[in-house]
Amino acid sequence: MQIKCRTYMLKAFTLMELLIVLIIVGILVLLALPNLMPLISKAKSTEAQLQLEHIYTLEKSYFYLHSKYSAEFKDISYEHAKLTTQNGNANYQIEVVEAGNSSFEARATAITDFDGDGVFNVWEIDQDKNLKEITPD
Repeated sequence: MQIKCRTYMLKAFTLMELLIVLIIVGILVLLALPNLMPLISKAKSTEAQLQLEHIYTLEKSYFYLHSKYSAEFKDISYEHAKLTTQNGNANYQIEVVEAGNSSFEARATAITDFDGDGVFNVWEIDQDKNLKEITPD
């Protein structure tokens, strides 16, 4: 009894061809990255805006119940997400800077310099829901 074995040639890429493609893709990413940094920074600043609007809503609810604003997160039932430096997801440190009988001010400060220029993004909101970017990144 005789067994015949056939070998087939499969078409494939060589290792050299794959490495050349990876190098070209890497170069294209490096060329595009500086143009994308403002978009990345803008997308991450959305986190600060949403969190500050949430603080505003909680502060208003607290104000309607107690006729004053609170500087404490536990009073308004706000739980700060873990920061990226603490193995969390949050890119902004949120704090209530000022709270009194008729006004409050909350601030979100970036803990990461998104575009590497040494400037950290800062947003603020007040009792009239004036949301403004104090320091652009």
